[in-house]
Amino acid sequence: MARPAVHDPGPAVVLVSNGPGELTTWVRPLAERLHAIVPLRPRRADTAASLQLVLVPCPNATGQEHVAAAPWGLFERITPAIRFWDLLLRPQRYGPWPRRGVVVFLGGDQFWTVLLSARLGYRHLTYAEWVARWPGWNDRVAAMSEAVRQQLPSRYQPRCRVVGDLMADLSAFARTADPLPKGEWIGLLPGSKPAKLSVGMPFLLETADRLARLRPNSRFLLPIAPTTSEAELLLFAGESNPIAASYGSSVMECSDGLLVTKAGTRIRLLKEHPAHGPLSQCALALTTVGANTAELGALGVPMIVIVPTQHLAVMQAWDGAIGLLARLPLLRRLIGGLLSLWRLRNNGLMAWPNISAGRVVVPERVGAITPQQIAEEASDWLDAPERLQGQRDDLQALRGQPGAVAALAEEVRQLLPRQLESA
Repeated sequence: MARPAVHDPGPAVVLVSNGPGELTTWVRPLAERLHAIVPLRPRRADTAASLQLVLVPCPNATGQEHVAAAPWGLFERITPAIRFWDLLLRPQRYGPWPRRGVVVFLGGDQFWTVLLSARLGYRHLTYAEWVARWPGWNDRVAAMSEAVRQQLPSRYQPRCRVVGDLMADLSAFARTADPLPKGEWIGLLPGSKPAKLSVGMPFLLETADRLARLRPNSRFLLPIAPTTSEAELLLFAGESNPIAASYGSSVMECSDGLLVTKAGTRIRLLKEHPAHGPLSQCALALTTVGANTAELGALGVPMIVIVPTQHLAVMQAWDGAIGLLARLPLLRRLIGGLLSLWRLRNNGLMAWPNISAGRVVVPERVGAITPQQIAEEASDWLDAPERLQGQRDDLQALRGQPGAVAALAEEVRQLLPRQLESA
């Protein structure tokens, strides 16, 4: 008896990423665009091709990114970061995998996509924001700028196309059809990881209380990151968080998406994600460092970036090798002190708009700062609309022209089999 033919599933597009910021600003817009130009499951049941998401290990991730991406309905399969190594060793456990496909790097360590594409035998495309580290292993490189392309060895430059900054398209995805009620809205972004929330929540609650006294007509909103929850925010704002004892504000009640402090300050909690529409309508945002500064910058929202280094726990949330060192018990105090001193003396840039510009575009407040100081500075900014507009103009100039998402999606489409491309 002849064996039945083995069904070969259609080609797969595998997006690889790491943290919540990359998921929101890079992965989701590209996934939406790919579904618009290529027939892919799960949006199209009548096609053999699929769109999948693989998350990779990263010290700046929360571990809950797969939970955040699942409700979007964009991916037929999502592999959590905790299973990445097992996926490399035994991909058949997460299959069936088609013989053909494309792996697209959208955050994390670029080497993980090199490994994954080689293991699956797929074509490989890297979106390079600052540098393409493994051009010899890429079929295509999509660069954010010409400077990235010029860094490549000359023999690899023909396979690189400058598509632009994916963040520049964020404003196109901002949902402004439902405007916020009239008022002077201020965004509060305490972070998404526990180490940041433990400081950010009590600090920003007291800042909001103090700013409300200075500006009684102010209105506040706080987007809940997809990797956290309302319950977790309340936990870090309450007595169970030792750092909260250093601040004078607390939560009186929280229901129906509204948090009220004991001082009577009302803060609207946004559970929708991404919250680009409401955020884009804010006059000012108070935020920690991280991908949220890039999001706010892409939306053109003026901001004040705060890093209260009087709390050692905040060091654990910093990016890169410094953040890893700060987690070591014996080095935490030394690294935190030295890094804070270096930042203060050398004007080290931490917010993404400042890093991109190579100069201070948005104010960064690093050190033993207080909610009163930030409230007074925020009030000064709000009293000077021309300064706010100047910062907004600078942010919009940094953002560049939209169209990068469509250009990147086209690069992906061209790596797919021709029969699917023509569909």
